[in-house]
Amino acid sequence: MASGNFVDYVKIHCTSGSGGGGSSHFRREKYIPKGGPDGGDGGRGGHVYLRGNKQMWTLLHLKYSKHIKAGHGVHGAGQLKTGAEGEDKFIEVPLGTIARDAETGELLFEITDHGEEKIIQRGGRGGLGNNNFKSSTNQTPRFAQTGGESAEGWKVLELKILADVGLVGFPNAGKSTLLSVVSEAKPEIADYPFTTIRPNLGIVSYRDYRSFVMADIPGIIEGAHKGKGLGLRFLRHIERNSCLLFMVAADSDNIQKEYDILLGELEAYNPELMHKERILAISKSDMLDDELKAEIQEELPTTVKTIFISAVAQTGLMELKDIIWNTLTDD
Repeated sequence: MASGNFVDYVKIHCTSGSGGGGSSHFRREKYIPKGGPDGGDGGRGGHVYLRGNKQMWTLLHLKYSKHIKAGHGVHGAGQLKTGAEGEDKFIEVPLGTIARDAETGELLFEITDHGEEKIIQRGGRGGLGNNNFKSSTNQTPRFAQTGGESAEGWKVLELKILADVGLVGFPNAGKSTLLSVVSEAKPEIADYPFTTIRPNLGIVSYRDYRSFVMADIPGIIEGAHKGKGLGLRFLRHIERNSCLLFMVAADSDNIQKEYDILLGELEAYNPELMHKERILAISKSDMLDDELKAEIQEELPTTVKTIFISAVAQTGLMELKDIIWNTLTDD
């Protein structure tokens, strides 16, 4: 997927349908000149729904179609005829989409399953016909209930990527290069910070025709949890990954310190991220000889699985896939 086509945040305006009014009709036939009330109920207004679609990976289709309107309910009629319901509108969204009220920021719900449907703007109720109001003391009610009004408002949709492996690292740690080598993804790659400004997804082929999904997410910086740099846009995608692959370049001044900073940013954003499985890959390791690798290995954290890789020289990649697969499938 081209990075320019990946949209993970949109603001849309949803308008539901108003409900149809109830009927205040009375039965009038040739031999029944004074029949009782037979006014039918009005149909409810159309709802606006979000519906999960596992074939979608982006909110791009909503970027230029921000106004969604449902249909109005039809009024009730005589002979207890209920009005038709207003047409519902369904917005197809990728799995991992969360909906918020744009004004209050309140989290409304999230869509995580294919075919899952949730109402984001509820239609007005249908009004009751006069038949519902007859009683022993009022056998000819001459009134009916009006339909409920439509509702409208701005909603924010955010996409949190559902991927098996999320790449975590500072800008220029080699995340995009790794993804381009182990999958068919073609992220933008250049030798300057923040080349990646949107997440990229790639399907990584593994042994015996198996595969897993890897996400290259914009590089983190100190203070990201406070919104610095790409900050919160980066961090919300990390929440959905099953396993986190930390990447630190072999030419880093202090690999342990970089790893600790990355870990600290995730913990400050959401302490629950500390429960995710973690792997540490030392990238660009083709510049290291065995002696240097041995020296660096002694300084690496012992609480996480570590491996030396080079996406350019394509060394250590199968071993990395083995570690990832075993981590994902370890019960």
